[in-house]
Amino acid sequence: MNHAFSRSARLTKFALASCLALSVFSSPAKAADPQKVTIMVGGITKLIYLPARLTEQLGYFKDEGLDVELLSQPAGVDAENELLAGAVQAVVGFYDHSIDLQAKGKEVRAIVVFGQVPGEVEMVASSQAATIKSMADVKGKTLGVTGLGSSTNFLTQYLAHLNGISSSQYSVLPVGADNSFIAAIKQNRIDAGMTTEPTVSQLLKSGDAKVLVDMRDVAGTRAALGGTYPASSLYVQSAWLDTHKDEAAKLARAFVRTLQYLHTHSADEIAAQMPKDYYGSDKALYVSALKASLPMYTVDGKMPADGPDTVLKVLAGFNPSVKDKHIDLSRTFTNQFVNQVK
Repeated sequence: MNHAFSRSARLTKFALASCLALSVFSSPAKAADPQKVTIMVGGITKLIYLPARLTEQLGYFKDEGLDVELLSQPAGVDAENELLAGAVQAVVGFYDHSIDLQAKGKEVRAIVVFGQVPGEVEMVASSQAATIKSMADVKGKTLGVTGLGSSTNFLTQYLAHLNGISSSQYSVLPVGADNSFIAAIKQNRIDAGMTTEPTVSQLLKSGDAKVLVDMRDVAGTRAALGGTYPASSLYVQSAWLDTHKDEAAKLARAFVRTLQYLHTHSADEIAAQMPKDYYGSDKALYVSALKASLPMYTVDGKMPADGPDTVLKVLAGFNPSVKDKHIDLSRTFTNQFVNQVK
């Protein structure tokens, strides 16, 4: 009796265990947790960096299984510092930082190129327009940039250098972007300065500033710099890239998808995807600025063929630390991940 009961109990336990095992293996697999990536943007409301927030708004990060957090700093150099400190995994900023940093012994690499031109404009305060008619006239003037060591600072120095003006002959004042740049113009703290859309359109509409050098399209950029100037991009530390190729590939797919969206939708349709605080009370101005900016975006995220050489020429033109170093441009960017996108 006891023996039969013991055998029955063992069979019952075996049956229960088998059912439990089957239920475990037949149940749907738990979805993997999204891969967390924090990206610092050098001024998230700037149209040159539009792909960052637009990709989030369109849900393309989530489609790739990524949990992306977007943070913002007013200047690209601040975003770069966050990357080097390990506080973020990637930066949406200007490609030229990868060359500047290699000269300083640090390795970062652009993996998606958003802009084939800077999208930057040197604006002159209307009160100074009669005396500053080109960059040859900035001697003794105060020029605004987003931050010291920023790409706006690089470009300002080069444009002055091209016109025979050394960096000791004018002052540079970091004034940030957007409203802080507009305030600097209105308060006469700067005589001219470099900024992007939609700030350019806001200053033109108010009449507070005029265009001095326009690098919002390929023609204007070639006239100013002698070639295309790949600018806004997604860059990461090379050491991170070596161990996170899966995340890099997913980021590339998400961003290329956004670049394709930009070239297949109207400015009105794109603006409708953005948060209201991006255009405030003047959506028409934002749409107009966006429409003018669309040609600057690449279609496929690839580095323009003549781009790295132009950027190196610009930086070496005024920066001795770049001029005197051998820069291996092949280590400053890669098309590996965007080439995989169908």
